[in-house]
Amino acid sequence: MTRELFGTDGIRGTANRDPVTAETAMAVAMAAGEQFRRGDHRHLVVIGKDTRLSGYMLEPALTAGFVAAGMDVVLTGPIPTPAVGMLTHSLRADLGVVISASHNPFADNGIKLFGPDGYKLSDAVEAEIERRVHQGVHGSRAAPDQLGRARRLDDADGRYIEFVKSTFPRRLRLDGLKIVVDCAHGAAYKVAPRVFYELGAEVVPIACDPDGFNINQACGATAPEAMQQAVAAHGAQIGLALDGDADRLIVADEHGRLIDGDQLMGLVAGFMQAEGALSGGGLVATVMSNLGLERHLKARGLKLVRTPVGDRYVVERMRQDGYNVGGEQSGHIVLSDYTTTGDGLIAALQVLAVLVETQQSASQALSVFEPVPQKLTSVRVADRTVLEDSRAQEAIAATQHELADQGRLVIRASGTEPKIRVMAEADDGELVNRLVDQLADRIQMIAEDRAATDKHTKAAE
Repeated sequence: MTRELFGTDGIRGTANRDPVTAETAMAVAMAAGEQFRRGDHRHLVVIGKDTRLSGYMLEPALTAGFVAAGMDVVLTGPIPTPAVGMLTHSLRADLGVVISASHNPFADNGIKLFGPDGYKLSDAVEAEIERRVHQGVHGSRAAPDQLGRARRLDDADGRYIEFVKSTFPRRLRLDGLKIVVDCAHGAAYKVAPRVFYELGAEVVPIACDPDGFNINQACGATAPEAMQQAVAAHGAQIGLALDGDADRLIVADEHGRLIDGDQLMGLVAGFMQAEGALSGGGLVATVMSNLGLERHLKARGLKLVRTPVGDRYVVERMRQDGYNVGGEQSGHIVLSDYTTTGDGLIAALQVLAVLVETQQSASQALSVFEPVPQKLTSVRVADRTVLEDSRAQEAIAATQHELADQGRLVIRASGTEPKIRVMAEADDGELVNRLVDQLADRIQMIAEDRAATDKHTKAAE
């Protein structure tokens, strides 16, 4: 069936507007409860969230749905997305839920589901849950004496902090490092500074005062300028910027120069290769990763395997083919020896371990390869099916023809926002800029024309 609720990273949209409503949240919880009820044991769900105001709407709705379906619920409060995956597995829970829209502004929210193994659900399972939602969830209701119970997990933060610290080599400490940590006023605002402080670093925390409205606002991995400025102002050796649910990481070196996920993956994979700890003979990344990373890995005898955009697809390929390093240019770094999804804190600790072990500065260690000129532009559209328009198809084909075999062109509809992503890369930077701008403008014009035609048609009706 066609999926309407679930995108590339769960359900996402504007809070209190379809599909991110209390009604839908309750229906999804009951459908997921029905999907994951198996056996006669007391079933358990772990629910975590970020710091958005709308979390107070979705959390009780989800709780009510799971309780009505006969499942007990453990509430963690604000906590990073990867912590929910970890706790789901640790508590032997049947399901994990994260209420978050990740890097999106506060007005958005979403629902992500994890299976009992701590991994995000597959497309097939999400489609089955969606089918149950559409057919009605009346059969999901538990008998009065079989209703679930809900409770708070008071030590969720501490459990996650200790887990994250356990991934850092015990022989190493962060003494002597001054680190700027930008928590995006998000889910890691309490746990992230403590992790680095307890390992010996001098921590400069910023964007750690959430008010329900300021998550990702001029801060975090998608707006790292404040972090870069803080690195310079405090004379820090490195800056770390997380996003709203702390599953992605962007780094700045001691000069404030940004380091993206491609460089971080290249660094960690190379270090693990030297240690004999890299599995699969390479790493898994998405179609958005820079061609320079692919060339760098090839020179080291390693492979770059590409997937569609979304850390869930990266993880699926890693599990399928036995890789233990993967991720996205945007900063989702998946290290499957430790975690089931992208984890900004664990990724940061592996980067810091390389710095401590090699005694290199961040600028020395993190300049892993020379990126190929690449440009990414987002076109906001009312209807992402604009790419199916024959005019858009012709424009894309013409752009691809002009680029020929000089580089790569990637056009895709965002799975989390009403946008079309236009990306190209080639050794000729001027060509890349021109082609991306031309194609983005053309898609924008087609989208506006379609919107005007739709408006005129509706008015005529």
